[in-house]
Amino acid sequence: MTNNVLRSGAFFWRRSGVFLEAIKFEHSVFALPFAILATFISAGGWPDLTDFVWVIFAMVSMRTFGMSANRLIDAEIDSRNPRTAMRAIPAGEISRLAMYGYMTVAALIFVAVISQLHPVTWLLAPIPLAVMVGYPYLKRFTWLAHFGMGAVYLIVPPAVSLALSGTMPLGFVLIGIGSMFWVVGFDVLYATADFQVDRDQGLHSIPSRFGIPTALVVSKGLHLLAVLLLVIAGLVLGSHWLYFLGVALVALLLAYEQSLVSSDDLSKLNMAFFTMNGVIAIVFGIFVVIGEVICCLLYTSPSPRDATLSGMPGCG
Repeated sequence: MTNNVLRSGAFFWRRSGVFLEAIKFEHSVFALPFAILATFISAGGWPDLTDFVWVIFAMVSMRTFGMSANRLIDAEIDSRNPRTAMRAIPAGEISRLAMYGYMTVAALIFVAVISQLHPVTWLLAPIPLAVMVGYPYLKRFTWLAHFGMGAVYLIVPPAVSLALSGTMPLGFVLIGIGSMFWVVGFDVLYATADFQVDRDQGLHSIPSRFGIPTALVVSKGLHLLAVLLLVIAGLVLGSHWLYFLGVALVALLLAYEQSLVSSDDLSKLNMAFFTMNGVIAIVFGIFVVIGEVICCLLYTSPSPRDATLSGMPGCG
């Protein structure tokens, strides 16, 4: 009996590992810092621990749902691309039925979690789920498909504010738009890897439509817009100077990321996409969170942001 239990446990963990690899669970680091920093900004410092945990679970379950849907929707396309042919569904490591099961569980967890947050979150829950399911289809119709992925990140900061306070201040929307341009910029960069495959399969992207040199210029422009919007968001929110230092570091890291790739040399594309974007999200999140905590310690107002808006000393 003990051996059966051990074998069952080993099978469970092995299958779980395959699933987590299939959805690139570790890439949650791209979006999670934006949910965390939005939680701290909304709270004006230390958030309520229960709210913080619910936000984390909502973010991770929503992404898990979205990536599961993505793998199902794109399974046939992935099977025809040498770069993605060994993904779990095309390679036969996970069945479609099993992936539907994982996706359903993630959706149920997401719905259960948001039921613990502000009531408006429950009413708006179909929006992020619909965006998650819809954006993989866009590459079949338009070279603007990158903005579908970016829309997922646009939602995160305003959604966190709504979930915790029932309001959606302009600053959170601007952070969302800034993060959208950041994501679209690196998605355009990454799409250069499938430039020829996309053309052969009739799929749409900025690189396949306009060529790699133009795509790299577009990516740089999008990242510049991302930095500008994050600066404006900080000014609107009256953020601590550490927020702006974080933005400055983001700008430097984005410049370095862009320097890794050229139309003549895409060999460092994985480093630019996976490593650098994870570092960028974490660095920005850390500086924003520390700034919010310092504001909380320095000012007696329940929310330093409220103090700013009322004319009292704020965090700017």
